[in-house]
Amino acid sequence: MDVHGRDLRYFVAVADELHFTRAAARLYVSQPALSKQIRALERQLGAPLFLREPGGVRLTGAGEALLPHARRLLDVWDAAAAAVEEARAAQRATVVIGMSTGPGRGGLLPAVRSRFTAEHPGAELRLRQVGWEDGTAGLADGGSDLAFVWLPLRDPARYAWLVVAEEPRLVALPEGHPLAARERLACADLWDEPFLALPEAAGGLRDFWLATEERAGRPVRVGAVVSGPDETYEALVDGRGVVLLAEGNAPLLTRGGVVTRPVTGLSPCRLALAWRADDTRPLVRAYARACRLVTEARRGG
Repeated sequence: MDVHGRDLRYFVAVADELHFTRAAARLYVSQPALSKQIRALERQLGAPLFLREPGGVRLTGAGEALLPHARRLLDVWDAAAAAVEEARAAQRATVVIGMSTGPGRGGLLPAVRSRFTAEHPGAELRLRQVGWEDGTAGLADGGSDLAFVWLPLRDPARYAWLVVAEEPRLVALPEGHPLAARERLACADLWDEPFLALPEAAGGLRDFWLATEERAGRPVRVGAVVSGPDETYEALVDGRGVVLLAEGNAPLLTRGGVVTRPVTGLSPCRLALAWRADDTRPLVRAYARACRLVTEARRGG
């Protein structure tokens, strides 16, 4: 015996109102149609549910027995329908991907987008460019749902991340700089040079790109503070300092008048996709999963 949710909803409305006409108005159906459905339900169950009286109706023993179960079933169904709608809404949602510079790395971003949208065609991906003063690329203030960031992150316990690339740090310097004549430099060759630095708000990331850990206590001389690739390029060609950068970001600065050189004695840098650790939204986790699968496939190849 299959009883439709509609029949139970009609039954509960009549049980609440104890009047067919009022229940019909509440359900936006005609009174004859409602009466017909209740009679059909009674035939299915093999027992009358209401006693019809001149002033309305009252529940029979069978009706009283059915009522609490009908309410629970309808509550469960409403919760299930709400969960489905929430999932549908999530599929249509916008996911904001923050970044300070484009990830590049051989088409990483398009590959992740392709895999993600194949599984979630209704979701919209929006890229958000964030200045270098925010090392979280918008995660900290909630403006980004996920972000491509350089490690280390400030307040790392707040975030989860997936390393997508590990690369050596190069030094960029004006092509006329005396050190540019060498094919390879030692990190100690750089310590007397003025450095281009991230804004102080970048915290530990500023220290990382100034190589403070490798300096063994030697002070940093800051030639200029820069907040983006264009500012960095202009400061380089103006001779205000040298700058460390990831190998994959070299094309951002080698536009003419600037060269890069490998540096021994420096730890590598790590680019990661990060998200807030307490963010369990399905689309956020789905994008992270797509990025992980793309990264693993590339490493396997």
